[in-house]
Amino acid sequence: MSGEVKAIFEPKSVVLIGASDGGGRSVVSPAFFHSLVHNMLCFFKGKTHIVDLSGKLEGAIKNLNLVPKGRDLAVVVLPPKLVMKNWRKLLDRKVKAMVLVAGGFDQQQREELARGATKRKVCVLGPNATAGAINPARGLCATLERGLMPSRGGVAVISQDGAVGTAILDWACFYGVGVSKFASTGDGIDVTEADLLEYLTRDKETKVICIYLESVRDGRKFLKSIREAVKKKPVAVLKGNTARGEGKRDKIFAASLRQVGALQVGDVEEFLGVADALAKQPPMHGDRVAVVTNVGGPAVLVADAISREGLALARLSDKVVKKIIGKYPDINIADWVDLGIGAKGDQYKFILEQVLSDPSVDGAVAVNELKLSFLESEDVQAVAEAAKKSKGKPVVSVVMGGEDCTLVREALRGRDIPVYDSPQKAVRALGALRSYGKTRARVEG
Repeated sequence: MSGEVKAIFEPKSVVLIGASDGGGRSVVSPAFFHSLVHNMLCFFKGKTHIVDLSGKLEGAIKNLNLVPKGRDLAVVVLPPKLVMKNWRKLLDRKVKAMVLVAGGFDQQQREELARGATKRKVCVLGPNATAGAINPARGLCATLERGLMPSRGGVAVISQDGAVGTAILDWACFYGVGVSKFASTGDGIDVTEADLLEYLTRDKETKVICIYLESVRDGRKFLKSIREAVKKKPVAVLKGNTARGEGKRDKIFAASLRQVGALQVGDVEEFLGVADALAKQPPMHGDRVAVVTNVGGPAVLVADAISREGLALARLSDKVVKKIIGKYPDINIADWVDLGIGAKGDQYKFILEQVLSDPSVDGAVAVNELKLSFLESEDVQAVAEAAKKSKGKPVVSVVMGGEDCTLVREALRGRDIPVYDSPQKAVRALGALRSYGKTRARVEG
């Protein structure tokens, strides 16, 4: 790597370079350049310089030579021919880092770009970094998709592919999953996934690192970076290109990921669901899961999912059962704690506190159904209050259904309780927390 990754994510000044009336290829369409300019002017908290080589964008600089030297980051939205034509001028501006958005560079061009980056010690993301880089804390929204700015949170995302990366960001916005950093690596002539892992491992805002991979450039360095990262925070990996007749190689790679402590997930939705739990909740240090519910049917499905995930239903101690029944004698306690359809927030809070205090419980699922019950979305804040008092035991919420799940997510915004619209997703998240609990025990032991 030629420079400091920090300049990509934490710039005080950014230069946007493109052409407002042409680009030759769809990935560098003028519309994309305009979207990038919009995003940065709308969100970025630092200084933005705009260079329009077409000379038609009001307020923009036309000549690269007029760009002040020593800016932190340049985002280049030009086709290969124009990038290569202006490469020396770009380097002469002495920026600390660049994001090269366009793809389509041949091998000779990529080698020339790499040599220039190394010689001038410029940190280069790309080329083909079509989804750019994002840091919500700084308002950095250097991406081509207009207005695609997730909320601030603890999930960092690295994606080799721009389209998959923007899909992940779109889901993050939809589910309200907070993002710390995002980067699209593209061809990776300079900055690799391993380099980003090293930076994100040190980043205080990042609680979990998520990586979408299609190929591994330097397997040994990549796995070493994960091994170091999981000592401080979980790493989840979504691997593409697994159906190309390389089953043995994929199995070896999956085994290598497990060996270094990474969690492998199957799709984008699982990717974000697991990441949300890992960012908000502590690792689970045992297999026993308690279920607290206000309706019966969803609890049955949660119990089924617990079994399939290789976890176990917790059996509450007699002491805790007596405390619960002593205050709420009508509550049914068997495989799970059934509060009944009349349950409100105060009952959830008291009972979850008792359940989480039980040494025989390692984690909990709170089923919070609004339909066919007297529970309201505001009542579910009691789940967050009880979880906050627990001693390092994770809690997730399940609300089956679309609108109700959205209502509860909104009610719990900023309260660090992940909310899922199906028992399977919730229990898979607990399974990931259990896996990371085992990893932490191994690396600390």
